[in-house]
Amino acid sequence: MLFDKQTYVERRNRLRQLVGSGLIVLPGNNDSPLNYPANTYKFRQDSSFLYFFGQQRNGLAGVLDADSGEDWLAGDEIDIDDIVWFGSVHSVKAMAEECGAACSLSMGQMEEKVRQAVAQGRKVHFLPPYRHDTQIWLMDLLGIHPSKQREAASVPLIKAVVQLRSVKSAGEIEELERAARIGYEMHTTAMRLCRPGVTEQYIGGMLDGIASAYGCITSFQSIVSMHGEILHGYPSPRPLEAGRLLLCDAGAETNHNYCSDHTRTTPISGKFTQKQKEIYQIVVDCHDLALTHAKPGVRWWDVHMAVCTLMTERLKELGLMKGDTQEAVQAGAHALFLPHGLGHMMGMDVHDMEGLGQTYVGYDNETRPSSQFGTASLRFARRLEEGHVVTDEPGIYFIPDLIDLWRREGTNAQFLNFDAIEHYKDFGGIRIEDDVLVTKDGCRFLGKERIPYHIADVEAFLAAREG
Repeated sequence: MLFDKQTYVERRNRLRQLVGSGLIVLPGNNDSPLNYPANTYKFRQDSSFLYFFGQQRNGLAGVLDADSGEDWLAGDEIDIDDIVWFGSVHSVKAMAEECGAACSLSMGQMEEKVRQAVAQGRKVHFLPPYRHDTQIWLMDLLGIHPSKQREAASVPLIKAVVQLRSVKSAGEIEELERAARIGYEMHTTAMRLCRPGVTEQYIGGMLDGIASAYGCITSFQSIVSMHGEILHGYPSPRPLEAGRLLLCDAGAETNHNYCSDHTRTTPISGKFTQKQKEIYQIVVDCHDLALTHAKPGVRWWDVHMAVCTLMTERLKELGLMKGDTQEAVQAGAHALFLPHGLGHMMGMDVHDMEGLGQTYVGYDNETRPSSQFGTASLRFARRLEEGHVVTDEPGIYFIPDLIDLWRREGTNAQFLNFDAIEHYKDFGGIRIEDDVLVTKDGCRFLGKERIPYHIADVEAFLAAREG
């Protein structure tokens, strides 16, 4: 376990207090087959189960009684066949003692306890499931069809988990710093490798290897592509071409599953062209503007809009946009170039707790989601608190199909110079992303070593490469 027993005891006590009453069920994850039962993906524990019980073994579940104050760790013991192939592990009883649970149960005993609660008319709280085996298990246990489980998930439990996991403790911040250090190694390696003839796939594979060597896994599938305008451009066998840009969006999970998430955009020839510099500098300035705005009490929505305003002003200077800046931003004209949000919360999930429902994680009664193209993809918008960790990731993209569609339909034509934009349809895209911790009176980067991103620093780093 990452933390001491008392940490997990206190987390569960606070969860029970926030939920108030009923039985709380937190299933862990099982092994997930890749292409046949014995060949599995690398095991990844459910983040909320891990947060409250700290145990990494598959086939476990946690149960908390919000009325009696009791909690149990449930799981079946491994047999000799498991030991022969995978080695011995702690007993479920020993794991329960380690994380401070009252006692251990077999899975059958735990299921019976849940069924008794249902028969007594008690509320059984569970989080929205995201794996099919968990959905089937919940259907067998509670009689709720998988298609209805997200709707039936406990809102009080969701809100309680979001409240507890959103503010990171000192120990969690230390682990996030460790993830950022792995991210530094990943991205500086990608920059060193970025030159004509090297394939996207090779660089992506190197990133995966670094993440596994220094931690657990990548925190998401690495994005490595010359087509930076494709937001999720996964690496292909395509060799890098001189004169183009390589967008690399990648992160690592530590062995305890805390994440990093950075993006850098690198000139494959070692230097930016003038055209690339002009767009790149706008993204740098938007990225750095967010750092001056982010502090406790400020809505991330307002930071996002400040970035959109600056981006619009600067694109007007290049002749790509026109008209009144505020009207253009209000109409969402900037979303032709920035079709996603400024950032998301981060922690044990790279999009932290997104599976619980984005309106609960990133929004509240004061700040509600937008349905407008671009702004609708802002995953986090509510007021910042000390201990929040968010990503700062503005970008500018020239997406040919989107440009053609908006021009054909006249979308925001009063704010967009489509004739000028036409000359950028082969440009690609630029994104710069860092992980930001909200502090008492501002914010700071996570990670003691800074991955180069200012133009002079990027070009100097590339010039200093061996060979």
